[in-house]
Amino acid sequence: METISNKLLVFLMIPFFLLNMISCEEDEVKRTLIQFLTQLKGQQNNNSTLLWKLDTDPCKDQWNGVICDAQMSIKRLDLYRFNLSGNLDVSLLCNSQPLAASLTFLSLDDNNISGGIASEIGNCKQLTRIHLSGNQLAGNLPASLATLNNLKRLDLSNNKFSGPLPNLDRISGLNMFLAQNNDFSGNIPAFYFSNFDKFNVSFNNFSGLIPDVQGYFSADSFLGNPGLCGYPLQKNCSSQILRSTSSKISDEEKSKGPSKEQILIYSGYAALGVIIILFVVLKLCIVKKRGKKIEAESNGDIEKTSHVSRESKSEEASKSGFSVSSENGMVSQQSLIVLARPMVNELKMEDLLRAPAEMIGRGKNGSLYKVMLTNGIVVVVKRIKDWSISSVEFKQRMQLLNQAKHPHVLSPLAFYVSKQEKLLVYEYQQNGSLFKLLHGKSKTFDWTSRLGIASSIAEALAFMHQELGQHGIIHGNMKSSNILLNNNMEPFISEYGTMPKDDHQQSSTFATPIANDAFKGDVYGFGVILLELLTGKLVKNDGIDLTDWVQSVVREEWTGEVFDRSLLKEYASEERMVNMLQVAIRCVNRSLEARPSMNQVVLMINTIKDEEEKSLIYQV
Repeated sequence: METISNKLLVFLMIPFFLLNMISCEEDEVKRTLIQFLTQLKGQQNNNSTLLWKLDTDPCKDQWNGVICDAQMSIKRLDLYRFNLSGNLDVSLLCNSQPLAASLTFLSLDDNNISGGIASEIGNCKQLTRIHLSGNQLAGNLPASLATLNNLKRLDLSNNKFSGPLPNLDRISGLNMFLAQNNDFSGNIPAFYFSNFDKFNVSFNNFSGLIPDVQGYFSADSFLGNPGLCGYPLQKNCSSQILRSTSSKISDEEKSKGPSKEQILIYSGYAALGVIIILFVVLKLCIVKKRGKKIEAESNGDIEKTSHVSRESKSEEASKSGFSVSSENGMVSQQSLIVLARPMVNELKMEDLLRAPAEMIGRGKNGSLYKVMLTNGIVVVVKRIKDWSISSVEFKQRMQLLNQAKHPHVLSPLAFYVSKQEKLLVYEYQQNGSLFKLLHGKSKTFDWTSRLGIASSIAEALAFMHQELGQHGIIHGNMKSSNILLNNNMEPFISEYGTMPKDDHQQSSTFATPIANDAFKGDVYGFGVILLELLTGKLVKNDGIDLTDWVQSVVREEWTGEVFDRSLLKEYASEERMVNMLQVAIRCVNRSLEARPSMNQVVLMINTIKDEEEKSLIYQV
């Protein structure tokens, strides 16, 4: 009996322990906020509106400048024009696990705050907006700022920041960057300017060539940077770059030469290089003796073969690499056309031929290979077969796709074209496809994530239709396996514009725009993806078509039976799921004329998304 009583006592004590832990966490949050505010206020500030006290609750007692969600988590700190004149220490906020996990909005605009941005800002992964304009902030921006993958808007204008910008172009969803009137230097990153509604880096100390702004921003966004050149500024870049290059060479010639340590290091590199070359030569000799004579294939198809072994010419050998045949059976290093992507600027055809490759997919129009380059970068090579498009038209199409950049569309990094075959090189996405996430053995895929993916895909597809509509370039194969996910589980439309048309559909890239029907085909494919997101079911399962099944269930007024059970278990809003289902049904309408355009789809989905966000943030 004593043992049972002890166990019962322990069991009864568990809630008290949990409550104590929650209380400690709440106290930690309050102390952190008060300490953060104390430093911001400074010694001379007697602002009576900012009375944050430890014996009150920031959410229940509605601390001024603090905004919470329905779960009483702190989402926003809005201290705009609070007459603050102390120091900024974001490490206090971002080293607090509860705050770092919940805070999405930080605004300190138009105060007189000093200090800088600490590297701990990278811990606040949920931040979507940072507004620090009109202060006395200084110093370099930390590299960790570029790891805030949820960041949408960043305003650093009218401060005293200096040094180069971190790789902010890596934040694919960033749509506002204001940094005017600072002392930033170095080059401007190659942002996705088409994604921005506001951009300004005027009156800094930036230098070099302005990245391609694609006509989205005027010279006003770049004025006051004496070292900047190129469009949209009226300043020729070529002469300046040449002078800069020659100056660097001259400085190197005047230098005293390498030190003894450098000579030893270079000698070691040279010796290592000789050893590697001898090993490669020996290996090639052995392979040559063992190799079998390969018969030429009359159809000019790609032979999947390793740079080490030439023994197999079947597609089953694709795991060890591939080679390419052109019109004359030879491929030059210049035959691979690299588009404007820093990631593969030095990539040559011989790099692809020598790299080990693994076939990861095959369809009626070609195959996909995962290729590991010698520098460690992993790419995907798409091989397209039987596309009767001229080399000139194919190159024009690739240039158009390269120009129509969207942060949620995978553009080709490079391409190769000959009469027999076409190759496209893409960045490899480690998290696979939306199809795999939905239908594989993956972790829970919640409603908010599904809604976010639907919104991102819709906006990207609408953008591509608008940019390439006059050229008649559609996706042509919209399906969940062509939606890829990056390390942050952000979606990307892959293989846009690479679907060969039937002969009767074939037309010049610059011919009269093709019928609207083709774009409505993309809308149908997107609608099927929405149905997959809502139902969690396969498009084809035991002979049953998903669109037919959904419409039959809806006709019988059993709409609730359509939705994925996991969504219902998490208490996702059935009203908003029904609204999304209505969008999907419109997209898969048998009548082309009845289907909406992608712009209309975007408006409908974003309305649902806005309602979802309001319910999460503002519901009490």
